[in-house]
Amino acid sequence: MLLLTVLAVPLAAGALAAALPWRRAVGWAMVLANAAVLALGIALAVQADRRQVATGLDGALRADALSAFMVVVIGAISLLASIQSVRYLAVEIARGEHGARHASLYSLLVQVFVACMLAAVLSANLGALWVAVEATTIATTFLVGHRRSDKALEASWKYVLICSVGIALAFLGTVLVYFAALHVPGHAAGASVLDWTSLMRASHRLDPAVVRLAMALLVLGYGTKVGLAPMHSWLPDAHSQAPAPVSALMSGVLLTVAFYALLRFKAVADGTLGPGFTRTLLVIVGLASLLVAASLLLTQHDVKRMLAYHSIEHMGLIALGAAAGTTLAVAAVLLHILGHGLAKAVLFLASGEILIEEGTSEIDEIPALLSRRPLLGGIFGLGLVALLGLPPFSLFVSELNMVRGELAVGLGWAAGLSLLSMAVIFAAVMAHGRHLLLGGSDRSPSATTRLVGIPLAGGLVLCAALGLSAWPLQPLLYAAARVVVR
Repeated sequence: MLLLTVLAVPLAAGALAAALPWRRAVGWAMVLANAAVLALGIALAVQADRRQVATGLDGALRADALSAFMVVVIGAISLLASIQSVRYLAVEIARGEHGARHASLYSLLVQVFVACMLAAVLSANLGALWVAVEATTIATTFLVGHRRSDKALEASWKYVLICSVGIALAFLGTVLVYFAALHVPGHAAGASVLDWTSLMRASHRLDPAVVRLAMALLVLGYGTKVGLAPMHSWLPDAHSQAPAPVSALMSGVLLTVAFYALLRFKAVADGTLGPGFTRTLLVIVGLASLLVAASLLLTQHDVKRMLAYHSIEHMGLIALGAAAGTTLAVAAVLLHILGHGLAKAVLFLASGEILIEEGTSEIDEIPALLSRRPLLGGIFGLGLVALLGLPPFSLFVSELNMVRGELAVGLGWAAGLSLLSMAVIFAAVMAHGRHLLLGGSDRSPSATTRLVGIPLAGGLVLCAALGLSAWPLQPLLYAAARVVVR
């Protein structure tokens, strides 16, 4: 019942948005729905902490510690994005950029998007997981093109084409896993062949050659959705053109939902092949992603594109952490997923406020934000500090522990290359941030509305609290890590 409620809440909110012309009350109903998702996710996490696995729909839905953690992440980022959406849509309607019905469509699509992500992490069947991830592509394609400008439509087409190729490769990989499982004597038949628990039990008897090909396709396919190189090129365009709350959802949680799928398949492949093969694949795509991010961040001139390339960096980091594959490293990956989601959501939502107030997202045209808009500038500056992995924020702790995990399994050379790339990225982002935040300007100061400042500051406080003491989450993180570590 609990799992059905988790899925029903955002869908019910979406139905409400579709039925009514948008107004602030409708927007706040979306906020309440996403707050309920977060609360339900915490309830699932408490169950998981007691080693209880929730199921629903005759076993079609399943929530272990890893699933429960991901529901918490989705709920937290969705809550932040929905709060900012109230102001974002109200400004669009006031300026005549869109009408109330278009705002209602936006709200409907966002809630469908949230429901699809929840379905992905709660599906007991890896085939159903693929369907849910594909459904997120459909919903977000229309959200990327929300503004209906030439650039937005171009970005949405690029997004749907590249991600469709990627998700097709992931489908082929899933079919190959199904084929391998189908030929295991005594294994389940029909759709249950792809049930997560059944595959884990049968993983040591799967055909290694088939699983090896399947895992290569899955890393490339789901890696496209994650934003890992070489299939990353959709990400900067889509994130820069989507509304800021949608960018926050896509970067803060959609990328990691796709990585969640990789973790599930990695656990199966490791049972068949041992950790070496998948480790090699993840190291390759992880280092390639860091190299891409480091080289292209140097030349960015748009705030949202800068943040998008920073997402590619962080996805590369979690790929390296997952490659290490130890309990410590995977727990650090999960903490990084939450910390990155919070910091990136705060920054994208702050960039949306910058666009509303400044009329541009070009870095060269937004000087001295700290002196002109102290609250907004302070939030953006601290968000950059968090994203760069500096203490006291949780990304410092998670990055440190991922490096420890990499050293423990002989990936010190990869850790060294990642640190070198991070140093280049640090210098590039600091240069862009210095222009954005410091310097002089003859423009008059102005205040930032509390609707923007309070939730964003709250997101940063939570990210810092997790960096100072992750003890409330530590049992859940290690329980979730043990789900996939063989």
